Amino acid sequence: MTGHIYWDVILEQHVHLYRGAMGAEFLFMDDNAHPHCANIVDECLQSENNTRMDWPAYSPDLNPIEHVWDMLGRRIAARQLPPTCLSELQRALLDE
Repeated sequence: MTGHIYWDVILEQHVHLYRGAMGAEFLFMDDNAHPHCANIVDECLQSENNTRMDWPAYSPDLNPIEHVWDMLGRRIAARQLPPTCLSELQRALLDE
C-alpha cells in the first residue's frame, strides 16, 4: 500500500464520512506505518484540520489487535498437539 492508495481507499472513503458524523470531537488515530506517514497523507489531514492522535513508533501496547494475536498464539502453543501444517493451524485458530 502506498500513501496515495491509503488516502484514496481508507481516508477518502471511510474516515471522511466518519469524521463528518463525529464533528468537532473527531480524533484520528493511525499508526506509524509507511503509508500513514506519507507526505500526501500528512498534508491532506492538516489541510482539512483533522486532529491526529500522537502515536509512539512501534507501540503494540496501544494496538488492541496485538493483544488478540498474542492470546491466540499462546492458546495455540499450549495445545497438547500443536498444529504441524497450515490447514491444522487454520482449524486451530478457528476453534480458539
